[in-house]
Amino acid sequence: MSTAHILLLGAIAGATIFLGLPAARMQSLGANARSGLSALATGILVFLLWDVLSNAVDPIDASLHAHRWGRFAELSTLGAVGFTGGMMSLVYYDAWMKRRADRRTTTLVGPGAAAVDEFVERQRLDLTNPAVRLAFLIAIGIGVHNFGEGLAIGQAAAASEIGLAVTLIIGFGLHNATEGFGICGPLSGAGIVPSWRLLGLLGVIGGVPTFLGTVVGQAWASDAVSVVFFTVAGGSILYVVRELFAVNRKYGHPVLVNWVLLAGILLGFATDFVVTAAGV
Repeated sequence: MSTAHILLLGAIAGATIFLGLPAARMQSLGANARSGLSALATGILVFLLWDVLSNAVDPIDASLHAHRWGRFAELSTLGAVGFTGGMMSLVYYDAWMKRRADRRTTTLVGPGAAAVDEFVERQRLDLTNPAVRLAFLIAIGIGVHNFGEGLAIGQAAAASEIGLAVTLIIGFGLHNATEGFGICGPLSGAGIVPSWRLLGLLGVIGGVPTFLGTVVGQAWASDAVSVVFFTVAGGSILYVVRELFAVNRKYGHPVLVNWVLLAGILLGFATDFVVTAAGV
């Protein structure tokens, strides 16, 4: 299979995130349905936290079992720095956004800041709304996670393991389809009906990194790069999960929320089985 075909399939795997986003446009959702979508988003992200940290720890464990102490020290340090950076960067980022919101401004910082700011101004979105900010944070965290998935696809292709690469693309494509629910959960839970352009922007933030990771992974294989991106994703997802738990408590419906939270976790594992089978 040619490089172009692998990159095309990697792009398709990232694009499936758009399949779950239209759920946020459903205007007839009742209070129970909104609470359920928020809980489903939380469950999916809890699974993703386990998933990314497992992928990050695998090469660290391998170096430890091989008694490669220098390599172990290097990878574990990168992992700790990545995890801390992923979480605390969103802590400070969200605090900064809240301060800006208090002054009724919409200026953003970080990758894609200009595009986001221009888009928000045109759509007159209220970024003082915690649900809107949380949706952006979720998309960013998922995007970092999907870059790591793209690295796995690209590195399998670079090693001429085409069957594995294709299976990973299928598995991650199924997986990413559920992540759209994770992004739109806070919006649906707050009763916000986003524009198609906003959903498109959130999908690009969360989905395009799968393609970019495929490009990088096919050109350059590195355990260190994988550990950094997976741990950064883990830290950012942990912060978002903490925020979503607070949102779920505010919505109430504890029995419903816990059942749907469990369903979200199981759904994450179910879509991951295809990827796991590729390694058998």
